Amino acid sequence: MPAHVERRRAVRTGMLVPVRITSALVDPALLDLPWSTPLEQWPADQLVALPQGISRHIVRFVRLAGTVYAVKETGERVAEREYDLLRALERIDFPSVEAVAIVADRQDGEGGPLDPVLITRHLQFSLPYRALFSHTLRPETLNRLLDALAALIVRMHLTGFFWGDCSLSNTLFRRDAGAFAAYLVDAETGALHPRLSNGQREEDLEIARVNIFGEALDLEAAGLLHPSIDPEVVCEEVVLRYQRLWHEITYEQRIEREARHDIERRIRRLNELGFDVAEVAMSVVDGGRYLVRPKVVDAGYHSRRLLRLTGLDTEENQARRLLNDLDTYRAESDLTDEQQAAHRWLTEVFEPVVRAVPAHLRGKLEPAELFVQVIEHRWRLSERAGRDVGLAPAVQSFLADELVHRPDEQAILGVEVR
Repeated sequence: MPAHVERRRAVRTGMLVPVRITSALVDPALLDLPWSTPLEQWPADQLVALPQGISRHIVRFVRLAGTVYAVKETGERVAEREYDLLRALERIDFPSVEAVAIVADRQDGEGGPLDPVLITRHLQFSLPYRALFSHTLRPETLNRLLDALAALIVRMHLTGFFWGDCSLSNTLFRRDAGAFAAYLVDAETGALHPRLSNGQREEDLEIARVNIFGEALDLEAAGLLHPSIDPEVVCEEVVLRYQRLWHEITYEQRIEREARHDIERRIRRLNELGFDVAEVAMSVVDGGRYLVRPKVVDAGYHSRRLLRLTGLDTEENQARRLLNDLDTYRAESDLTDEQQAAHRWLTEVFEPVVRAVPAHLRGKLEPAELFVQVIEHRWRLSERAGRDVGLAPAVQSFLADELVHRPDEQAILGVEVR
């Protein structure tokens, strides 16, 4: 019997239709999805309603065994290239979505070919920009988004990654202790190099400028931009913020021989921006001066220190705030051993706060962001009371007065971001 006839009979009788899955670690439940149906026709009971940005491809979200995946129809070569790039970015710990699998050799019930799909793991507690703009966004919140996107592009270029389609639509945002952290979503136009030329960086920035201008105009037409926000200013601001951060990280600094503490000050400033410095290149110029250029090797200075001490994997600003709380606890407890202090802080301070959240509220904020907001709430209560109100009362007050009114950000659908 011809293969296409057998295939049609398999579809009619409910038998599984063979497909080719490329994956480092495949979830067997993926085999049960309706691969013989075009993605745009997948039944609603197979899907998860999550917000998504503008995409040139059909994208759907599915939940399998408690994990949410994004499924995107695209060409096979494009899927393979993007899968390989996302896997490479994951290996260098770059903030991007995680590639899970490629499903190819799909056919419909009549034996006709269907586009392959790329499957990525959905980034929990993340928001596409259109969900953030589902209500008119305040200028201050927009500034935080632009900072996050600029930092993502800088980190990308330091890594040697050329995006080729930088935009708000291809970015996801997560809360990060009053700021946002940005993650790359779409890498199909990207390329990873040992290092980028100035021309490649400028091309990426020009693409970002054009794309973000168009996205801002789209938001303005939908009445989702604050009246004080100019779309042309928005796209220029991303580039300006990128240029300021790039300069701070890469510029050569001339210092006097006697002012060697300026080198340490520069390194500390880079650490505060969240970047690690592997070495400092110095040369003598003008007889009595040093020319100094730090070699920035990676972002995530505070998050790596927190991970090393506590095992908590957080965003950079969250890590900075948690480390401040840990250091305060260590000083108040008169503990000299950093590892011992970290273990006790984790078990006596952080974990009890997280456990205090009732089950029905745990989808509101991820644990690290919850803790950051609790200690902010404690500070505000203490300021009003003129004394330290203590952690336990602050937790109960935050749960009753703040968290219960928050949207569920684990699966958010178009809510106002404050």
